[in-house]
Amino acid sequence: MRAANLNPWDTDASIMAKYLVTGGAGFIGCNAARRVLERGDGLVVVDNLSRKGTAQNLAWLRTLGDFDFVETDVRDAAAMERLFLDHGDADVVLHLAGQVAVTTSVQNPREDFEINALGSLNLLEGVRKAGVKPLLIYASTNKVYGGMEEIAIEERGTGYAYRDYPLGIPETAPLDFHSPYGCSKGAADQYFRDYARIYGIPTMVCRQSCIYGPRQFGVEDQGWVAWFVIAAVLGKPVTIYGNGKQVRDVLYVDDLIDAYFLAAERPDFVSGKVYNVGGGPAFTMSIWAEFGPLLERMLGRAIPVSQGDWRPGDQPVYISDIRKIEADLGWRPKHSVEDGTRKLFDWVQANRGLFA
Repeated sequence: MRAANLNPWDTDASIMAKYLVTGGAGFIGCNAARRVLERGDGLVVVDNLSRKGTAQNLAWLRTLGDFDFVETDVRDAAAMERLFLDHGDADVVLHLAGQVAVTTSVQNPREDFEINALGSLNLLEGVRKAGVKPLLIYASTNKVYGGMEEIAIEERGTGYAYRDYPLGIPETAPLDFHSPYGCSKGAADQYFRDYARIYGIPTMVCRQSCIYGPRQFGVEDQGWVAWFVIAAVLGKPVTIYGNGKQVRDVLYVDDLIDAYFLAAERPDFVSGKVYNVGGGPAFTMSIWAEFGPLLERMLGRAIPVSQGDWRPGDQPVYISDIRKIEADLGWRPKHSVEDGTRKLFDWVQANRGLFA
């Protein structure tokens, strides 16, 4: 990796890195691309523009600076080979492209596999065949740990908690891929690890929790924080599945991107490593028993909700143990649940037309 302007206090604009972001017009991708542009680094955005909101996100990015855009699909192996022949000088690749909903994976497991597992292999092979070695950062998921039915859970007031894991689930927890989505993401998770071992390509796996923030076009089946905010602001029906006490650790999108940038400063150190990247025990909330009142305060009125049965495989609680990435890279979340939600809420309020 060439010398890169990875230090935000380094004003030498002649020293630049080049980032390639797959899924760069998606929620996390466009926020990462924005940050890259703000740093003055080179940027390649790769996306097939198939998801809702990606065209709007790409148009927004074009107002912020110059970058290369490649409209292609990770399922196209030949296209991935061309991508890294054309952009072999990339220093960092953020692989954020993917199928993101468990329910969608159940409905169409083959498509889910082809996007998440095969698409990731295509990207890895594109890099290997081009003979280049950028740092590859993969956006994995905590779903690779499965339902964790054997872990003791306690109901406490407005939410559930682990009886024996007060600091959350560590990276050493057994893998137990659950649902086609868990299988496809888990397969890619392990491929990324192994390409560092077998081929010496620096890779880092981020097992991410619930990421939220502006430019997230959440729907009922995915992106629950954004979905509840969007539904509340637009007056759409809200359904709570289960009792609403399910607890998740949540992470504001800019805090996640901070972790990416810290890793980019130490590609050799993070190579082959896996990190939980979530809010951790300090940034949790139950999906409605706690989040509902917070959202109602911001909205200034009560939000009517309907009740549905528990969804299969819905964990009563998931909280990441994030001590490993804090110890290795000095990273920790900064945005409180209320501060991050307020930023998302204000963005939705100001951009109601995008959801028409």
